[in-house]
This record gives sequence, C-alpha cells and structure tokens, in this order.
Amino acid sequence: MRKCLAMMLACLLCFSAAGALAEGFSLAGYDGGSSTAHDWSTNYFFTAMENLTGLTVTTTQYTEQQAWTKAKQDMLNGDATLPDALFKAELTPTETLELYEAGVLIDLRPYLETAMPNLYALLQANPDWEKAISLPDGAIVALPLINELQNNNAMWINKSWLDTLGLSVPTTAEELTEVLRAFRDRDPNGNGKKDEVPLEFLSMWDLRFLGHAFGLVSDDYNLYVDDNGQVQTTLTKDENRAFLTWLHSLWEEGLLDTSGFTTADSLRAITDSSAAITYGVMLAPTPLSLVPNSALSQYELLMPLTYEGKQVYRDLLGDVVRGTFAVTSACEDPAQVLSWLDYLYTEEGCRLVQAGEEGVDYQFNSDGTWSWIPANEEVTSSVLPNKTIADGGIQPGLSSVSFQLAFDQKETRNLITQLAELKKVSVQPMPLVTLTEEQNERVKDIQADLGAYAEVAMTRFVTGEIPLNDETWQDFCQNVHDRGIDELISIWQEAIQ
Repeated sequence: MRKCLAMMLACLLCFSAAGALAEGFSLAGYDGGSSTAHDWSTNYFFTAMENLTGLTVTTTQYTEQQAWTKAKQDMLNGDATLPDALFKAELTPTETLELYEAGVLIDLRPYLETAMPNLYALLQANPDWEKAISLPDGAIVALPLINELQNNNAMWINKSWLDTLGLSVPTTAEELTEVLRAFRDRDPNGNGKKDEVPLEFLSMWDLRFLGHAFGLVSDDYNLYVDDNGQVQTTLTKDENRAFLTWLHSLWEEGLLDTSGFTTADSLRAITDSSAAITYGVMLAPTPLSLVPNSALSQYELLMPLTYEGKQVYRDLLGDVVRGTFAVTSACEDPAQVLSWLDYLYTEEGCRLVQAGEEGVDYQFNSDGTWSWIPANEEVTSSVLPNKTIADGGIQPGLSSVSFQLAFDQKETRNLITQLAELKKVSVQPMPLVTLTEEQNERVKDIQADLGAYAEVAMTRFVTGEIPLNDETWQDFCQNVHDRGIDELISIWQEAIQ
C-alpha cells in the first residue's frame, strides 16, 4: 500500500512539475479504420487528461493507415514538421530503429525512472517487458501497450454437441480424434443432414496451433527457445513428423474442413442466426469470429491437450504491444510529455481509456464487477467513440487484467475468464527482441524462401499430395537446412543473448 501511495504521489508531483514547465505539447498518430469513429479534437479522453495534468494537447489524427505510414516516412526523410510525440504510433521495430538512428526519435530510457514511475515499476518487475522494448544498443525509443490478456488463437469446442452425444471434453489427441468422428457421424446439430464440420481451420498457420498436442510450440518462424536457452526449430523434429501424420489421418477421415486450405476467412463465418450451426471445433480468437451471437453459448474454450502428461500452448501475442508511443527530437521537454503519459500505466488510466468517465459512463457494482450506465445502444453509438480511446489504433498504457475480468456482462466475462485460464498454460516460444537492420534484412530473405517452402510442404503432407515416408521426410528436413534454418537460428540466438 505504501509503495502504491508513493508511486501515485510521485506521479502527481511529475504532473505538477510538468504543468509548471509548460502549458502543453503536440502529438500525432493513427486512429482510424472501420472499428472506430474517434475524433481526437472532441474526445473526452484528452479533456480528462488535461484536467488531470493541466497540459493542453494539440492533436493531429490520421484516420487512414496509408496516410499515417506516409507521414512516418516523411518524418524519416526530413520532409515533415515534427510533433512533440507520436501517440497510437503503430511503429514497427524496423521503423522505430530507423527513426531513432535518423535522429527523429529520442532515447527515453534516461527519463523513465523519474518521469514515469508507474511504467518504470512495471518494467522493473518484468525484465522481459523491458528487453522487448529495448533496441540492440539498449535504448528505449517506443513505449508499449501492456496487456497480459491479449487475444489468442484458441480452440473452441461445441459443448452443446458434446452434451447431446454424451461425450466428455477431450484431453489428448486420441480423445479429440474420437470426438471429431462422433461429430461427423452422429448428427449433433440435429437437422438430419451430414453437414457438420468436425474441425474448422484456415491454412496451415491455424493447424500448427494443434501441434501442442505433440509438444510442439513455436513462433511464426517455426522457432522456440528450449529449457537451456538455445534456439531450436520444430520443423525437423520427430514430433513434427508424428503431428503431420496425425493431421493427414484426420484429413483422410473427413474430420478437417475440406476447404480449410482454399477458402477465405470472410467466407467461413455463419452470420444468419437462424442457420444451422455446423462447426464442432474451431480455431479462432473467439467463437464470434465464426458464429453469430445467438450460438455463443454453445461453445467453450478447449484447454490444451496433454502430451506426456503436460499442457502447453502458444501465447500468440505475449504481454507487450510495441511501438505505441514515442517522443521526437522536436520536443523541448520530454519529461513533461512522459509524465502526462504515465497515468495510462495505472488502473485508473486503464479505466479512462477503456470505459470513459466513472459514474457517468460506467459504475462499479456491489459484487466488484463493473457495468455500463447507458443502454447498450448508447454505449456503442456514443460512449465508445466519443469518450474512450481504446479501439482503432493501439494506445499506449496498461490494459488491466482485473478490469477485463470484472465486466458484468455474463457471456463476455465467461469468454475472458476462459482465455485467462488458457494464459496460465501458454508460453511465448521466443522472447520479443529487436534485430539490427542487418539481421532483420537477412531474416526477411531467409523467411521469404524457407517459410513459404515449409508451409506448402506441410500442407501437402496433410492432404496426402506428398506421401509422408522416410524418403520424403528426409528430403523435407534437408530442404529446411538448405534454405537457411541454421543461419536463422544463429541470428535469433545472437539477438536474445
């Protein structure tokens, strides 16, 4: 408690000092797309922050992604007047490094301890987060969104079908196979048609999430760090061969969606609430990605299948979203700007960003949950676009797990609670680090060839276009080595040291 009070006092002192130094600053960034209708010039968030800090913020909002990308390039080329800071900056690691090396962005590390006590405490308690936002030379140039409960590509199983057929939730690859067979053969949706899709997926990328059932958890480069801190690849492991053999048997039995390698994501969604539900197990961030809200209650998260007595799953996004905020070399008082931002790394700042004004837009209930005060229609049409700032571009700050879990809408809270359980057994295969420019270019070259080859080859193994036997497996492994997996491993090994 004393530590929290001290941190809040330090934060308030920073606000006070900042207000004495200057009246405000300017920022620019991206906040657009179909998911949001924010207008920074009138949004309550900036008014609330001015009331809290005494600092007036002059904003330049880009609502088109292409225009913001061009604006960042203009800054790099010296063809633009720099704002003091970039908010919802959407900076890739490459852009961050380039803008820093060009002198457009500055190193924020020297300011964090005194100007940002809340963020500094979070980084001190979580060294991996600090490493994730650090450049190869140790500079911290772009600040993150920290969210320990980001979306994942989870397995969702039709619990209603399990209940209808009298089946238990599967816990191993073998048990899942039996459940999928029952979904295929026993008409669990009860419409008298053989229209059930036992396991719905999109591309080999989706299917690789099932590799956990054979102990395989890797990133998009097919890499992971073993218990000894060594970078390894899952591609050539015997477990990968066993995994692909299992997938091929599912394909041959008609247990995988036959259009899973050819359809588009938008064509998979069942949008008609009166249509028959045909999906048994789905790989998706949420069931609502593929089925209407009326079918949401049918699904529950399928926890990771066990392999050799253990449960493990890929943590797709980790806790840190990089590149959300930066300060430019035009800023005369970086500490002032960072003190303003530090409030967003608190629980109170999280609530302001996500829910607006307490007592007006949302309230805490006697049971510890929170709920919207206006009707749902008003929340959607007015509160979210005009009084919050969380959607659209990704904002810096903290997205509090406790606040997410306390939402009083039953169905939403149930989904979030299940994802929190999945998080407990999920791991990031590789730590987040920033490569040097030379390393990054070499990785892109290798991955363009190796990644494409591995994706296609594994797809062909699954469909049987290439029989999976000793000869074809050895040829696959040799191709993986010939196309640069060892160099890729070496680059990442050096980067994570």
